[in-house]
Order: sequence, then C-alpha cells, then structure tokens
Amino acid sequence: MSNNNFVLNYMCHPNKTRGRHFTEEEDKYRNCFQRDRDRIIHSNAFRKLEYKTQVFINYAHDYYRTRLTHSLEVAQIARSITCRLNLNEDITECIALAHDLGHPPFGHAGEDALKQSLKLMNQAYEFDHNVQSLRILVYLEQKHADFDGLNLSWEVLESIAKHNGPLPVNNKLLLEYNDKYDLKLEEFPSAEAQVASIADDIAYSVHDLDDALRANFITIDNLLSIPLVGNVFQDIKNRYIGISKNKVIHKSLSTIIGVMINDVVCQTEKNIQNYNIKSIEDIRKLNKPLVTFSPEVAENIIEMKRFNMQNIYKHYKLNRTMNKAKRIINDLFLSFYNNPELLPDEWSKCGQDPIVICDYISGMTDRFAIHEHRRIFDTSYEMTIF
Repeated sequence: MSNNNFVLNYMCHPNKTRGRHFTEEEDKYRNCFQRDRDRIIHSNAFRKLEYKTQVFINYAHDYYRTRLTHSLEVAQIARSITCRLNLNEDITECIALAHDLGHPPFGHAGEDALKQSLKLMNQAYEFDHNVQSLRILVYLEQKHADFDGLNLSWEVLESIAKHNGPLPVNNKLLLEYNDKYDLKLEEFPSAEAQVASIADDIAYSVHDLDDALRANFITIDNLLSIPLVGNVFQDIKNRYIGISKNKVIHKSLSTIIGVMINDVVCQTEKNIQNYNIKSIEDIRKLNKPLVTFSPEVAENIIEMKRFNMQNIYKHYKLNRTMNKAKRIINDLFLSFYNNPELLPDEWSKCGQDPIVICDYISGMTDRFAIHEHRRIFDTSYEMTIF
C-alpha cells in the first residue's frame, strides 16, 4: 500500500474487499492482497514464465527477456505509478505479476497457433491468454487442500479478467467465470488494474527495443526518427560524449520509461480532477479509462509500437523462428486431439476435450514443448518409455 497516511476513497483497500470465493481465516501479518501476491509468486504457473518467450526465444541469448522478467518489470513500473497516485501497491503488484500467466509457449505465436488449431477442428471454443490466466488462478493451480485454484480476492480476479478494459462475454470459459464470480465485465476495472495495464504497455514497448538492439535487428540510428525515443537517444548521445553504446542504450531507455511514468501520473491526476472521481464506483461507471497517457505521449507510443511491429515483430529472422514454433504447437494439438492416449494419464481421461488440450499445451514452457514434439514425432529421439 502507498506510504501516505491517508486513504483515498477510490483506491482498492484490503479492509473493503468482497472477499474470497472460499472463506478462509485472515492472516495476522498480511492483508488479503499481500497474501494473493505471495500465492501468485509461489504458483507453478508463475515459475514457468522463466522459460516462456516474451519476443525472442530465451535460450538464444541469456539477456533476452522472458515472460517472467517482463512480469517483474511490469510490476516495478506499476508500483512506481501506483505509489505516486496514492493507490494500493499490493493489488497492483498482484495484477502485474499474474497478467501473463496464461500465455502459451512461444508468446503470441503460440497463442495464434492454438487458435488456428481450434478452427481447423471446427471448435467453437477460442483460446485467449487473458481468460487462461483467470482459469489458472481459479482452477488449474492444484496446490491447496481445500479448493482448486488459488482462491484469490475478488478484486484481484476481477482486475486480471479485465485489466485491459470492459469485455464482451463471448468466450465459453469467461461466461462461466463471470456467472460464478460476478466479475462485472461490462464495467471498467479499478484504477490499480488500469495502472498495471498501462505499465505493461510501457514495459514491452520500451524493453522490446532493448532486446531488438541486442539481437542486432535494429540500430540506435534507426531509433532517431521515432518521436520521444529519438529525442531522448540524441540528447543522451550529446550529453555523454564518448560513453559506450551499452550505456547510451541503458540511459536512454531508462529515461524514456521515466518520461512515460511521469506523463501517466500527471495525466491521471488531471483525469481524476476533471471527472470528479470520488469512489471506486465512479471509476467503474466511467465510460472511458481513468489511467491514461497525455494525448501527445499516447501518439508517440503509437508511433513506437508501429516501429516495433515493422522492424521487430515482422523481422524475417523472428518470423522464421515463430513459424517453427507454430508448427510445434499445431502438431502437438492435432496429435493430442486425434490420439488422447498420447497425453499423460491425468489429462488423457478427458478424451478429445479441446479446452483440456489447450490447458496442457499452454502450460508448457518453450523447451518442454520442443522436447514433447521431438518425443512424439522424432523417431530417433529417446526411443524409451522412461
């Protein structure tokens, strides 16, 4: 929670929580959101993020970001913003740490492959990593004796379900969870959830540039034409004559993140005043996001994302790798769907259930998916039952 001594009526306060689906005794030393954060950190799904792709396959270079390091960076940025806005840092950290739990191996390429596989099988169910994150938290994590999932506070579940804004209920699982947990999907989420979402935008927009520079997909000179980014890089180069390229990159990207954080804080404070926000309900009923960039910086970020799309995400080297990744996921899905007996015993008993197959595949790390593909399709690989 913020270090300030006063409590704003529109912050998520642990004493005002709607509670957990399964009643538990309160902890003497941690509030409900702190317990939620600890449960997320100790979950199997969170640990697996270390070996799941952010953009670049992590085993290709030790320095490339993974889903785990990305989630930690999002949490750090989110806490910085939340502290300055006098909001609740604990729940913001929960949302940031858990927002990517549902990603399958190989990042968005893996998700695209699962969606494609489901379409080929004429399945009505559509895989969505945000819904899968929720599914992990309420069902798939099997660590507690008294319940499935992690039994997190309602505010955390609601925030993770719709941290990017209100959602149409057009997903089978999302409809089920909305009926069970009353997630109010038609409303905007808390300010803390919106902070986590915008921190995600900041983190991946800037840090993908860092990884692309390491991969030699782009150069510093390529960045000079991007609004905000180019100005900062040029300023750092002018101010620090003779420093190494790595120092220029680190100082510039750190400065850009700082500029974005300052902008979000200043603009959101204006929004709070302009919209006369007095309560959490005011935020939920608002027909627009409360936590935003200023129009100028928002436009700069659009340009940055456009650059990233053209020069990083569509780079032929990355496309070659992700094409292989999609083939791995497609092959695995088709194989498990047509031959459920190839699944481990605890999974195969569900037969041709596409949701269960998606659960199994999306829970894999990159390297496990690669090895699983080899075990099934490579006749020269480990011809043993062990």
